[in-house]
Amino acid sequence: MARRPRPKVVTLTDAASERVREILSERDKGFLRVGVKNGGCAGMEYTMDYVEAPEAMDERVEDNGVEIVIDAKAVLFLLGSQIDYETTPMHSKFVFVNPNQTDACGCGESVTIAPVAAEAD
Repeated sequence: MARRPRPKVVTLTDAASERVREILSERDKGFLRVGVKNGGCAGMEYTMDYVEAPEAMDERVEDNGVEIVIDAKAVLFLLGSQIDYETTPMHSKFVFVNPNQTDACGCGESVTIAPVAAEAD
């Protein structure tokens, strides 16, 4: 029996992929690693760090000509998310549009995320 195609954990908008490309070209090597951690008033926070190489269980995602890695522990929390990059007169930042996010704090720094449930075959 053929396996169904595996969806990407996250996708990047054109703006996000361009910013990732800029950031990584300034560093000359390595990856941008995306994850989540416990913290903040809503329970979880998105994380983005530079790493020299992906960890053994990290998920590699290539989209719009850039490659990022996703922390293995964050995959079920980020599945189906889109990463955007927005610039306003007040800030420039990455923004997560996450279908698994159920709440966010007033300042927007922390979120409540429910992990994706496994599908029955």
